Order: sequence, then structure tokens, then C-alpha cells
Amino acid sequence: METEKNFRDLLQNPVFEIIRKVADKQGVEVYVIGGWVRDLIMNRPNVDIDFTVNGSGIELAKEVANCIKGSHFSFFKNFGTAMIACNMNGQELQLEFVGMRKESYRSDSRKPIVEDGTIEDDQNRRDFTINAMAISLNGKSYGELLDPFNGRHDIVNKIIRTPLDPDITFSDDPLRMIRAIRFSTQLDFTIETETLESISRQKHRLPIVSQERITEELNKIMLSKAPGKGLFLLEKTGLLKYFLPELVALKGVEIIDNKGHKDNFYHTLQVVDNIAKMTDNLWLRYAALFHDIAKAPTKKFVEGQGWTFHGHEFLGAKMIPGMFKKLRLPLHDPMKYVQKLVQLHLRPIALVEDIVTDSAVRRLLFDAGDDIDDLMTLCHADITSKNEQKVQRFHRNFELVKQKMVEIEEQDRVRNWQPPVTGELIMETFGLAPSREVGIIKNAIREAILDGNLKNDFNEAYQFMLEKGEELGLKPVLE
Repeated sequence: METEKNFRDLLQNPVFEIIRKVADKQGVEVYVIGGWVRDLIMNRPNVDIDFTVNGSGIELAKEVANCIKGSHFSFFKNFGTAMIACNMNGQELQLEFVGMRKESYRSDSRKPIVEDGTIEDDQNRRDFTINAMAISLNGKSYGELLDPFNGRHDIVNKIIRTPLDPDITFSDDPLRMIRAIRFSTQLDFTIETETLESISRQKHRLPIVSQERITEELNKIMLSKAPGKGLFLLEKTGLLKYFLPELVALKGVEIIDNKGHKDNFYHTLQVVDNIAKMTDNLWLRYAALFHDIAKAPTKKFVEGQGWTFHGHEFLGAKMIPGMFKKLRLPLHDPMKYVQKLVQLHLRPIALVEDIVTDSAVRRLLFDAGDDIDDLMTLCHADITSKNEQKVQRFHRNFELVKQKMVEIEEQDRVRNWQPPVTGELIMETFGLAPSREVGIIKNAIREAILDGNLKNDFNEAYQFMLEKGEELGLKPVLE
């Protein structure tokens, strides 16, 4: 970790020298500020660089862009910001320039009333101490660090805290509460006690934040190394109930006749952390998050059996579209993918617990299609027992199921398979319009092949079709 106060030698990308020359020529102060400075100190890569200027950020950026060959310049006059996309020293950089400002807020909006300000004003408005550090890019002070809130100290001690009163910081912009938890999760930092308590006090302010911005932060938590930490903090502070009450409903253990069930909220966090070690696929991680989402509405105590959650996989799949819509997540392929995995997540477990038949494996391959490998990854992640021998046994049994799948796939080719006799051929053969009879014959052919009673062969399937048609009183149309 960098501990020097002057970072001149670390500003090696030529873009900083270009900005220094333009700023000195225009007679304006300019600082690199925020996340890039934090990540420089932490030795983390970051190609998004923010600059604050005591003047027009747009005018400075325009001239800087003219000095960088092949750069792309854009600006947003209403916000006083400018962007430059460029390649420097083989790095694709995104540079953002904005004038120094101070902000005030109305109680019903997180959009600030903005006034021109100083570098001190600009640092005061930052969300966290680790994001409030700035490095001068001017003349004699080039490379000098301005750290009024001891952000470097908080980096060393792995602390998230606000520069000013957290109640004011979070009330002004409630999204910062989720950002605090997101940074804590991504960086594996601890949220300082007063800051964490303030989140609980100010949670009621969250509804003024758009769902899109909340979900953007949630996605970053879900893509972190251990998302369970962030989800735990979202629930602990009371934020989670505002956008994922279905997940909060899983929390708790109920006991009747000395029989309890596991806490499905903490089980879910463990499954998400397990799968995060196996994949960076955001939607597979969401499938882990939602795999037991319907256990609260399906929970039932049955005398002689204990707690049951019958059908939670089917109800969970039905809940997915509504949850994706509410969270403003994509309603096309990602939603259908998560829905499929939630519905199928118990199927491989049933194969492990029962005698593995070719028919059952064939059906699972047919239903899962190309998502079968992801389904098996989810099932491995779903093993959270504290009994290590039980865990190892389940993992070994899943591997046996996977081997069986490989053998059957090589033999029968049923992944993404379509029956050799189509509905069109059935209608043409018997002179039928689309009807119930066509569906009956088509389903009978599919079931017979999946059960292993019929080879996946056109001639055999065609003959079987004629026999099923005869059972239904149908006769082939003579040519």
C-alpha cells in the first residue's frame, strides 16, 4: 500500500501531464479525486478517473481532448460535466471532469441543489472518507495528496465511514447507505459503528431512490467475492425489506413439537457465497439467491413429518417474473434462465437420493438443455450442512449423477433434443388441424423416448405415431 504523501512518481500515465499543462495554461486548479485515488493507494486497477476543477470542467476537458489523438469527447451542459474516452499507454480510460461544487438537498429528492464551490466543499460532499481524497495536478503541488478526513488511515484499518455526520450524509442521499454496504462487501471493510447505526436510523429515506440505482448497487454486491456479507448487512440495517421483502421472509426458525427447520435466509446467504466461489455468472448467482424464495409461503407443519415446503420450486419459479420486474432486471433471457434453474433445482437432488434411472436422467437433460451444467453447479452450492461427511457424500453422489448424464447424452443425445416426429407431420399424416389429438400423439412419442421404451429414431417414432393414431380412431390420409 502506498504511504507517501506525494504521488508524483505514481502519476505515470501521460494523461496526467497533459491535464497539468492545460490546467496551468487556463489558470485553473484541477485535482484527480475519488475512487481512482482510493484504488491507487490500494494498488487496485481502475480505468475510470474523476477530475474536479475550480472552473469549467467542460472547457478544461475540451482542450484536453484536443491534445489526445483519437479521443472521444462528450459533455452534459445541464450537469456541467464532460467525458473523454481515450487510449493512453495501451489503457482504455474513461475520464470525467466536473467543476468543484457544494450541494444542498430537499427532503423529497436525492438530486442536490448545486452551487460553485472550493476543493474543500467538493471533498465535504463525498460519500465516504476513502472516496474523498484528492491529488493535485497543478504546478508545484503536482502529486500532493489532500486527505482532510484521514481516508488513508481508514484504508489501512479497513473502515467505511462518512466524512461528515452520517445522518445528514444518508438523509441527503439515501443511496449512499447501500453504497456503504457495497463497498464494505467489495473491499471486505468494516462499516464504522456510528455509520452503521445511522443506516438503520435513516433506512426510511430509501424509497426516494429509484429502483434502477438500488439494483445497480445490488448487482455489484452480487458480483463481489462474498455477496453474503452485503446481503446480511442489508437485512441487519433494515434496507432489504424495502426491495426484497420475499428474502427477508425466509429469516427465522419456527419450532413445533420440538421440531424446527433451518433458517432459510442464512442458508440462502451460504448458498450464494458457495456459488460465488464457483462462477462469476451474475444470473447463476441470482438463481442461488432465489432458489428457495418460496419456502416462506409454502412452509407447513405436518404431524408425523415435521416441516415441509412442498412445491416451493414451482411457486418460486412463478414468483421470478414479478421479482425481476420489481427489481428492474431484464425480463427476457436472464429472467427465463433464473426461472428454469429455480424450478429444476431439486431434480438432481432427487436423483442423488433415489436410484438413478436412465429415464430420470434423460428427462432432466431434456428439461435443462444447455443449462444442465449450471444447474449442477447450483446443486453443489446448495449443500450447506454442518455435517462434513454428509456434504462430501452429496458432492460425490452429484459427480456420479454427472457421469451418468455424460453416458446418456453420448448414447441418446437428448440435450436440447426435439422428437423426430413433428406436430406438422402428425397433422399432415392424419389430415388434422391443430387439435388436442395432435398434442396427445406428440406427447406420447416424447414420453416413450424419454422413458426408453422407444428409440430416438424416425422410422420407429413414425410407426409409433400410426399406432397412437389408431388408438384415437384416426386413419392416415391416403395420397
